[in-house]
Amino acid sequence: MLQVNFIREQKDTIITGLKKRGWSDEKMSILDQIMQADDRRKATQTEQDVLLSKINQHSKSIGDLFKSGKQAEANVLKEEVAAIKASSQTLDEELKNTKTELENLLFQVPNVPNELVPSGTTDEDNEVYQDLDGSLPDLGAEASPHWELASKYNLIDFVKGVQIAGAGFPVYMGKGARLQRALVQFFLNEANDAGYLELNTPFVVNEDSARGTGQLPDKEGQMYHAEVDNFYLIPTAEVPVTNMHRNEILAEADLPKKYTAFSPCFRREAGSYGADVKGLNRLHQFEKVEIVQMVHPSTSYEVLDQMIKHVEGLLIKLELPYRILRLCGGDLGFTSALTYDFEVYSGAQKRWLEVSSVSNFETFQSNRLKLRYKGDDGKKHLVHTLNGSALALPRIMASLLENNQTSDGIVIPEVLRKYTGFDMIN
Repeated sequence: MLQVNFIREQKDTIITGLKKRGWSDEKMSILDQIMQADDRRKATQTEQDVLLSKINQHSKSIGDLFKSGKQAEANVLKEEVAAIKASSQTLDEELKNTKTELENLLFQVPNVPNELVPSGTTDEDNEVYQDLDGSLPDLGAEASPHWELASKYNLIDFVKGVQIAGAGFPVYMGKGARLQRALVQFFLNEANDAGYLELNTPFVVNEDSARGTGQLPDKEGQMYHAEVDNFYLIPTAEVPVTNMHRNEILAEADLPKKYTAFSPCFRREAGSYGADVKGLNRLHQFEKVEIVQMVHPSTSYEVLDQMIKHVEGLLIKLELPYRILRLCGGDLGFTSALTYDFEVYSGAQKRWLEVSSVSNFETFQSNRLKLRYKGDDGKKHLVHTLNGSALALPRIMASLLENNQTSDGIVIPEVLRKYTGFDMIN
C-alpha cells in the first residue's frame, strides 16, 4: 500500500509509473480522491483534538470548583462537558468512517513500477533479460509430453486426483512421489546453505495476514476461503512467512531477515482452461519452496540480484534450459515494484513454462504490515520486502521428465540422485 505522503510528494512519478501498468487518466483521479479523504481525516482529527483538550481542561476546572464549594458553576461546566463528549463521539464515528474510506481507496492503487519495468499490456511485452546461449533442445518428433510419461512409468495419477478432489489435484506415486520429495529437499538445502532460516508455517492464514501481503482485496476470488472460521488457504508460503513480523519494529542490526519455507500452495485459478492447464502445467494444489527477505531499503535491489542468482543456480544444477524475463507494467503483480520471471523450456511441448517469480515490493507490503525498523537516526522506517519461488515444483517436474527422456527411461539429474536413491526411471 502506498503512503499518502508519498502520493502527495511524488504524484507525477506515480502517474508515470501507473501508466506503465496501463492506467488511464480517468483512473488516476483516485489519487486526488485519496488526498481529499486524507484532508478530511486531518481536519476531523484536528477538531477532535480540540474537543478532547476542552474536555480535559473543563474536567480539571470542575474538580477545582467543587473543592472551592462552587457547586452550581461546576454543574454548568459538567453539562458543557457532556455536550462536548456527545460532539466528540460524533467526530469519532466520522473519523472512523473517513479512515476506512481512505484505506479502501489506497487498497485500489497498485505499487509503482521501478524505472526498469518496461511498458506493456500483456505477457507478450515482457522483456527477455537473459536468454539461452545457443539453440533450444530438440527431442525429436517422438518425444512424449510429461503427462504421457507420468502414465507410462506410473509416476502421477491424474484420474485418481479427479476422483478424490477434482481436476488440478494430482496424485504422485512411487518414484514420482520420491522425485517430488527429492526436489523439495534439494531446494531447502540450497536455501539453508545460502543463509536462509528454514520455517514450517501454517498453511492457512487469517484475513489480516492475507491483507498484509496484498492478496486481499486484490486476489480474493483466487483464494480458497474457509468461511466458517474465516481462514484462507495460502497461495504461497510468502504470506505466512512475511507476516512473521507484522506490527513489529526491528532493530536495524537485525536486518536482513532471510527465511525459506516449503508449503503446499492452493489457487482457484478461476477461468483457466485449454492446453495451458494440461497435466502439471496449471494446478489448484502444488508444492513450492519460497525464499523471503526483509531488508534495509538501501540494499534491496542488490538483494534482488542475489536472489535472482540463487534461483538461476538451482536451474543450472538441475541442467534445465531456462531464460529470465523482466515483467512489463501490464503483467506486473499488484504489489510488486519489479519482478523477474524464470521459465524453463519444455522439450516435448515446445514451449516455455514459468517456474519462478522473484520480486522486490519495496515498502508496499511493509506499509500494510506496519513492519518497520529503528534506524541509527532513532526514527522508525519501513523495511523493503522481497520474495522468490525457489522453486515451484509442478513445471520443474514436467520439464525434468520431458527433457531427460531417453529410449531407456528418464535420467535423473546428478544433483538429485543422493535424494532420490535412483538415477533412472524405467
